Amino acid sequence: MVILCGHEAEAREALEEVQTWTASVGRQLHPVKRRRVDAAQGGGLDFLGYHWERGYRWPRKKSLEKFQASIGAQTGRTNGQSLKAIILSVNRTLKGWFAYFQHRHYTTFSRLEGWVGMRLRSILRRRRGGEGRGRGRDHQLWPNAFFAERGLFSLVTAPTLARQSSWR
Repeated sequence: MVILCGHEAEAREALEEVQTWTASVGRQLHPVKRRRVDAAQGGGLDFLGYHWERGYRWPRKKSLEKFQASIGAQTGRTNGQSLKAIILSVNRTLKGWFAYFQHRHYTTFSRLEGWVGMRLRSILRRRRGGEGRGRGRDHQLWPNAFFAERGLFSLVTAPTLARQSSWR
């Protein structure tokens, strides 16, 4: 639950009211999860997977770490599956992530899409006998269009497509 107040006194009053209400139903507020944040001073608030600060929202650090762990598990350099199978697997994660975090700050998805591309380039680099992460010349060998042609869901273009009208 998030309660927005204009002044410190209103926040204290709201907290007392919520504590009274929860006590009346036999519950109490969790002391660690409860906190007051002054939005004007920064610091922000993590709630429902988002970090809210200065009028913007983006995925919180823990959500990003879970995303990277999930994609990382699917895109290990020694993954023996075909690129098509890997992309199908990654697309499930990307589509679910987009569906939930589509209301984020506009710069979030470009960084993540670049990271996913690097992971896929690393697989292809390894298959050609190279070492390390996909970088440098790998971007010319396997540009983003290469992965798009093979069906990779684009977090960058998805918001535009979602905003377009479904009727013509």
